[in-house]
Amino acid sequence: MREKRHRIPPKKTERAKQLRSDSTFPERLLWSRLRGKRLVGLKFRRQHAVGPYFVDFYCAVAQLVIELDGRTHDGRAAYDRQRTEFLEREGLRVVRYSNDDVLEDVDAVAEDIARHAGWSADEKTLPKREGGKK
Repeated sequence: MREKRHRIPPKKTERAKQLRSDSTFPERLLWSRLRGKRLVGLKFRRQHAVGPYFVDFYCAVAQLVIELDGRTHDGRAAYDRQRTEFLEREGLRVVRYSNDDVLEDVDAVAEDIARHAGWSADEKTLPKREGGKK
């Protein structure tokens, strides 16, 4: 049986499109490594709605949220903490990188993301999902 999909309200869809078109250079750079299952076969979405929030990058199979923090996050530690706590209550793991991390070595960031998703560099594999699927 096919999984039931929830319709996203049009306002959220438009907001996600706007966020994607206004993405920063570090977001676009990291997206170039994540899009199209380029990172060890993992499918990522960008500017994905989770509850009242939009996360920078989301991988459903790994239940992983990737956030890039730049100048817009300065002075927002309490808000970011509240947001992270919400996402973790939803069963998601949140990993944050600074824009500088991405600009300095995007490949190292991508490799770290793969490790957070459960990828083993030694075995070149991801852990199997329940039900025997990868």
